[in-house]
Amino acid sequence: MSVTSFVRPGADRPGTPIPTSVPARAADPARPSAAWREGDDPGGRLFADVGPLDLERGTRLPAVRVAYETWGELAPDGSNAVLVEHALTGDSHVVGPSGPGHPTPGWWEGMVGPGAPVDTDRYFVVAPNVLGGCQGSTGPSSPAPDGAPWGSRFPAVTIRDQVAAEVLLADALGVTRWAAVVGGSMGGMRALEWALSEPERVERAVVLASTPYATAEQIGWSQAQVMAIRNDPHFAGGDYYGQPEGPDAGLSIARQVAHVTYRSEIELHDRFGRRGQAEGADAPFAVESYLEHHGTKLAGRFDANSYVVLTEAMNSHDVGRDRGGLESALRAYPGRLTVAAVDSDRLYPPRLTDEVAALRPGTVQRLVTSRSGHDGFLTEIEQVATIVREALDGGRRAADDGLDRHR
Repeated sequence: MSVTSFVRPGADRPGTPIPTSVPARAADPARPSAAWREGDDPGGRLFADVGPLDLERGTRLPAVRVAYETWGELAPDGSNAVLVEHALTGDSHVVGPSGPGHPTPGWWEGMVGPGAPVDTDRYFVVAPNVLGGCQGSTGPSSPAPDGAPWGSRFPAVTIRDQVAAEVLLADALGVTRWAAVVGGSMGGMRALEWALSEPERVERAVVLASTPYATAEQIGWSQAQVMAIRNDPHFAGGDYYGQPEGPDAGLSIARQVAHVTYRSEIELHDRFGRRGQAEGADAPFAVESYLEHHGTKLAGRFDANSYVVLTEAMNSHDVGRDRGGLESALRAYPGRLTVAAVDSDRLYPPRLTDEVAALRPGTVQRLVTSRSGHDGFLTEIEQVATIVREALDGGRRAADDGLDRHR
């Protein structure tokens, strides 16, 4: 097991080797996928080759690489490590500007850094790209043992498999116990799975806008998105990496469907109503242009196969599986669990965190007030910051925070 660290020349990371590997290549607009590929600029990514991984469904990945970023310094006793888990189309770039290797700025700006809720003056923060992703960790666009991209041959992975890969990363980094694991949406699934898979290695788990299992409606929405990609004629059964064009149209439609579930009905009504994007009876509705914009943006920075693999991993999510059911699984975790819902979230509605709190006494439950729907865990930074600070400070309640679900 090895950890290969890549930094930009002049980076202040004592003891971290600067590679003499393949130079970064310029982005190629003709590539059929926006996945990060070997030889691209690594940006702030580091890489750990963590070895083979036996998967929950009986298959095996012979070699797994995990891309990740870090901030802060690990304490000599290893007690200050915090794991931050990204959502479906996120990656390891939690904070920081866009630039070489990173087509977009960090997805959680203001939450990690000196003096931030996850304070890098106190904590060593690790953010991995998920197994099955497309930003440096092993996924469908990665080379298989024969050197060609995995494509359609990439095995099905579960949330539990993704956590197993992150366990190997923690071992490689020398992190024996996390002070906290924090995540939202799909990242919240992994945060909760970490607490239940490795209960003695997670002091605190903070689960934002997420769920202990995928519901029928969530699976239904996911199925529509997956079929949009698979029915794109350029998908080629998942083996499009050698083609001049990839399934951008299918990926864009999938994102448009998903984006409706990420926002609330009232927010879309207030922002767009029945307004047209331009004058004239044939002009598209403003909301149509808005969704198309988000679909096009995602197709320019993500990989369709990874979208399918990760979506199906979320569908597999059920922390009670093979653990005697949900209540038995939750009660086995001895650490501090914080669950927070967004009041207008129709994808992961508050009833799901109500269920967790009811089944596991001692769970800290909070409610974020937002008109943004599911994306409130990203947009309501002040409220989320209060929840995260409280959780990391050992549960000290902020006076009059207005976030207590039971108030």
